[in-house]
Amino acid sequence: MRAGRLDRTITIQAFTNTVDDFGTPVEDWSDFATLRAQIVQGSTEEFLREFGASDETAIVFRTRYLSGVTTEQRVSFDGKVFNIRETKETGRRKGLEIRAVAT
Repeated sequence: MRAGRLDRTITIQAFTNTVDDFGTPVEDWSDFATLRAQIVQGSTEEFLREFGASDETAIVFRTRYLSGVTTEQRVSFDGKVFNIRETKETGRRKGLEIRAVAT
């Protein structure tokens, strides 16, 4: 993977549960990792659903391999949040493709 193609910065965030000073549970997203990435594919597709038509923006990020990235996390990129749908290892832990959908 060539470093020159990794021209974007993404942040992978994980969901956390903590307790504040008053004992109230607080649900929040914390940064898991900040990575350099390449956008492989970005598209907006229109799907017909039970409730009517809707738009879904899908994007594929390619980055260096990072262990621990799961579909329970999300990607923050360019002021938008994307739910991770699939992660795919490329090569032998050489790279990682993250398929995500805008929330």
